[in-house]
Amino acid sequence: MSEMIKQEQAKTKEDAFRLVIVTGMSGGGKTQASRYLEDLGYFCVDNLPPVFIPKFVELCKHSGGHVRKVVLVVDTRSREFFDTFVHTLNDMDKDDVPYEMLFMDASDPAIIRRYKETRRRHPMAPSSRISEGIAKERERLAPVRAKATYIIDTSELRKVDLRDKIHRLFGTSGGEQMSINVLSFGFKFGMPLDADMVFDVRFLPNPFYIESMRHKSGAVPEVAEYIAKWPVTKEFTRLLDEMLDFLVPQYIKEGKSQFVIAVGCTGGMHRSVYIAKHIFDRLTAQGYSTRLEHRDLMKNDVREHVREEC
Repeated sequence: MSEMIKQEQAKTKEDAFRLVIVTGMSGGGKTQASRYLEDLGYFCVDNLPPVFIPKFVELCKHSGGHVRKVVLVVDTRSREFFDTFVHTLNDMDKDDVPYEMLFMDASDPAIIRRYKETRRRHPMAPSSRISEGIAKERERLAPVRAKATYIIDTSELRKVDLRDKIHRLFGTSGGEQMSINVLSFGFKFGMPLDADMVFDVRFLPNPFYIESMRHKSGAVPEVAEYIAKWPVTKEFTRLLDEMLDFLVPQYIKEGKSQFVIAVGCTGGMHRSVYIAKHIFDRLTAQGYSTRLEHRDLMKNDVREHVREEC
């Protein structure tokens, strides 16, 4: 029975593996698409020669579940290797190797405009007109395009619209991709540069001026109870909770992959630690992927702290 369970678990892991091959026209948006896929947790490999795809997939499947979502960007930059692309795909079809192919396309005028803006040479026409390179590439890519699972034309597509399409096709439901980092800090040590939202809680009652609490952090129950008991704290946390209940789903809907909430007080030891932990506990209880960090806590004279960072 145990052997059967192990086999079933192994099959489940294998079924969870997802391979996305991104290809298409040069200037069609492959790089941007792969960046959005990377934000969704995919392991991305750019410009992999097609002949190596089956071996690479096999290695990923035997990674013990560490690599389950893979993106391979394959295009005409592979030069002579690209000629094997269709043959490789046909072999994978025969061997029932599951994959999805995303073909990024755009109109000739759009591609020409993009190359003019970036002043780059087209890979299929390094010494001639861009239009000639586009024509050659379209002809070469025609058999590949015919095998595509999805085709996205980016001619008139804004980046935000492309991101939304990628998320709908390759993301998971429930907005599980956004990770939230809650950070406490001290203003006297400088503002965190990577914060998306900053709360200044220096208006809350400060335990620093009470001798018995001066060297205890805001995570110590005695200090937390002192900060929490004041009407101003209760009103602030109520409004804070309402704000985050509204904002976090909006940021998830917008497609953010990471959201950093910073809470600051003077030294980053008492009030910011308490409020940051309050935010962390609430968001974690709501099922969000949340991490807590006290950036400047130990820069103070801390003699008692209840460690809860994770």
